[in-house]
Amino acid sequence: METIQYTPRGVCSQKMEIDVEDGVIRAVRVLGGCSGNLQGLSALLKGMTVDEAVARMEGIRCGRKPTSCPDQLAQALKSAR
Repeated sequence: METIQYTPRGVCSQKMEIDVEDGVIRAVRVLGGCSGNLQGLSALLKGMTVDEAVARMEGIRCGRKPTSCPDQLAQALKSAR
């Protein structure tokens, strides 16, 4: 199992850790940010392939920000490919 550690940029979250095994997301932990939303996102991502997660989350914006926590999670996943 690989653990991706990522420092997001441009969002409230401070740190992201994603456990990936054989191309499938096993767990997501996020420090900071909107707790309820990120807990829900983490639960939805568990069991999803990395490719599908990136395709679904990449490019999502938060208000006027050019990025979001889901987009930053996608960037973290892409950085580990």
